[in-house]
Amino acid sequence: MATAAPPAPASNPTLRGVQPLRAGQGHSYFWRRLHSLTGLIPIGGFLIEHILSNYEAVNGPLAYAQQVKFLNGLPLVRVLEWAFIFIPLLYHALYGVFIAIRGRSNVNVYPWAGNWSYYMQRVTGYIAFAYIVQHVWRQRFSGVSLPEHPGAAFAKVQHELHNPWMLAIYVIAMVATCWHFAYGVWLFAAKWGITPGEKARRNFGYACAAVGTGLCALGLVGMYAFINPKYANAPADVMPEQQPGIVLPAPSVAPPNSVNPSAAIRN
Repeated sequence: MATAAPPAPASNPTLRGVQPLRAGQGHSYFWRRLHSLTGLIPIGGFLIEHILSNYEAVNGPLAYAQQVKFLNGLPLVRVLEWAFIFIPLLYHALYGVFIAIRGRSNVNVYPWAGNWSYYMQRVTGYIAFAYIVQHVWRQRFSGVSLPEHPGAAFAKVQHELHNPWMLAIYVIAMVATCWHFAYGVWLFAAKWGITPGEKARRNFGYACAAVGTGLCALGLVGMYAFINPKYANAPADVMPEQQPGIVLPAPSVAPPNSVNPSAAIRN
């Protein structure tokens, strides 16, 4: 009959793992709960939306540009962007790093699947954080401004992915981010008491793995669309800038007896 493994000796600090969430831990309990919640809402929702929006690239540069234009045309889009994306993402990332550096890996002592998963959660978190910082800077705050020029979105991403190193970084980051999200959802359900019991956690783990795999597949397919030979050398801007508020006058109709100057010259 299998017996539970004895707890790690308290005198050996190298065996200390990340402590579980418990009530009564003061402010750290609140901040950890907030960290767990922001990973699901709104960051998880934004990840799903972002992957689905990028998947529009399979329909061509114009379809992708229209999706970018739609998102940037939402009411109060800049307020929503900062309140529900940038600020929660920054908090989740920085507090996640804080949690990770305080914990110590114990997979060398307890090489269980759960320990390896928790260890990989920290590793993928580092990868996702580093990728998101450079991605937001390169695609959102440098080069052509996509909110004002959505037609240039496809060409901008295409140019970046034609670099083999950047393509490799994108692929690794997609896999790491989807894994981080899927296992994060599983941890959220376990920590918040949604899946009590080993059977419930195991079954929910299968569901999370399926969702994470599906999201990753969609992300990789959408990524391939940018380098698909079908859309090679996409136009720099499929939506040339229009001057807002300017209505061109209707073409004038010449009187019946008037002479067309160009015709007179030809004659």
